[in-house]
This record gives sequence, C-alpha cells and structure tokens, in this order.
Amino acid sequence: MAKKDAIIGLIIGFLIGVFLFIGLKTLQIHVSGSWLIILLFPPLTLLGLVVAAVIGKKFLAVWQLAKFFLVGALNTLLDLGVLNFLMWSSGVYTGVFFVLFKGTSFLAAATNSYFWNKHWTFERRNGVFTEREYVKFLTIAAVGLLVNVGTAGIVVDVIGPQFGVPEQLWANVGAFIAAFASFIWNFIGSKFMVFKK
Repeated sequence: MAKKDAIIGLIIGFLIGVFLFIGLKTLQIHVSGSWLIILLFPPLTLLGLVVAAVIGKKFLAVWQLAKFFLVGALNTLLDLGVLNFLMWSSGVYTGVFFVLFKGTSFLAAATNSYFWNKHWTFERRNGVFTEREYVKFLTIAAVGLLVNVGTAGIVVDVIGPQFGVPEQLWANVGAFIAAFASFIWNFIGSKFMVFKK
C-alpha cells in the first residue's frame, strides 16, 4: 500500500468519525465516550486498508472494493449531514422543501463520490473533469438509487416479514439488503462504465 493511500485512508476515517460524532449529537443519541469515535475510526480504517491491500495484491477488485466502501461510507454520512444541516437551519422537515433538501444532499454526496472514486478508488490520474464522465457517474448513481428503493420495496412490501421477524426490524433488513444491492450496482457501474481504463 502506498503512503498516499494510507494518508487518504486516515483522512477518510477521520471524516467518517467526525460525521458520525456530529450525527449522534444532532440526533441527541447519547453514547458514553462518543468522542472516541473520532479517534478510533482513522486507525481502524487504516487497518482495514492494510488487510485489503494484502488481499488486493492477488485480487485487485478487493483493493478497489475496500476503497469504494470507504468512499461510500463517507458519502452516506455527507448526504445525511447536508440534509440534516438544511433541515435544522430552515426548521423544515417535510414537504417540497424536504425533497429539495434531499436532492441537494444527494448531489453533494454524488459529487464527492465522483471525485474520490475517480482519483483514488479507480486511480484515473488524468485529473481532467469531463461533463460526459460526470453525467455517466450521476446516471449510474441514479440507477443505484432506483435499485436501492426497488429492492427495499420488494423485500418489505412484496416478500414481507419472514420467520416471525417484526415489521420494523424487517424494514431494516430490507434497507440493508437494498444498500448491498445498490453498492454492488454502483461499484460495477463505476468500474466498468464510468472509470474503465
């Protein structure tokens, strides 16, 4: 693993820790020693990257998946952070403005994702921003959103709770499966359609 990858991993781990800490405070979730999240995430992220780099020597996709996962975690927290900031600063939590806020937060996260994935995950070193590539990336992300929502809808509404699992827990199972499905779609789309070499 290159020194640059270690530094970027530490930075992303730090940002994830900061966003998680702020999220807990914003949602008024009190966890004893929650400030430790900021200190723990950078070394945990670095450890995960070291393991992925070792495995990635044999299987490049593992290395790229690890970086893509970290960028995705950062993007998710950025999306939630922007959304919550807009809601908090305006006092609006529903209606048309919520939809506008969600669209804004999605675009902020997608733009962040584009740059991190282009320059770090898939190492497109040319550094040139092209509208065509960005639009392809946003298209993949939009389809990923549809995959996410569609998968969740199928699991929750079509299949429905299984094995006596309560509805609230089943909805979270559906959301987890949907997140995994859209993660796979976004990775494949980014690797083979947007940032292909």
